[in-house]
Amino acid sequence: MPKQVWQPAYVALGSNLDDPRRQVENAFAGLAGLTGTRLVLRSRLWRSAPMGPQDQPEFVNAVAGLLTRQEPHAFLESLRGLERRLGKVQPAVRWGPRLIDIDLLLVGDARSDEPGLQLPHAGLHQRNFVLYPLAEIAPMLWVPDRGRVCRLLEKVPGDGIEPLAARKTGA
Repeated sequence: MPKQVWQPAYVALGSNLDDPRRQVENAFAGLAGLTGTRLVLRSRLWRSAPMGPQDQPEFVNAVAGLLTRQEPHAFLESLRGLERRLGKVQPAVRWGPRLIDIDLLLVGDARSDEPGLQLPHAGLHQRNFVLYPLAEIAPMLWVPDRGRVCRLLEKVPGDGIEPLAARKTGA
């Protein structure tokens, strides 16, 4: 039986329905509970303009850095299972409002161009709502065939995205 190796993985989280901040926090908690996976890093929460139709609420986005023993296909299935447990349903329109969205960005240096599994994630290098939180936790991360996150961030506009203020706790 081959020994399972810990690999770094990065995941993008987003929501714009039913208290999006809570939805993303629930997703972080769910990631921490995945089999053979450890949540190591998490970005702040970011508010961003919707990528698709503009007649929808703003999104709350974040990125998680994990270590996983799962191979990419199995890890993707674990993420999809988590989305289902968190109540995800397919949006009525492409890039429409969503309760939760969890996208697999990278797993180690794995590359895939299969239907359903593109690694690195096809839109990673173009989306400010992914790159800003990713640069916060892993600015020197190398994205295969694209470059370092800090350099990719320089190429995307910063309009429509800002960090969310932390929630105040206590009375």
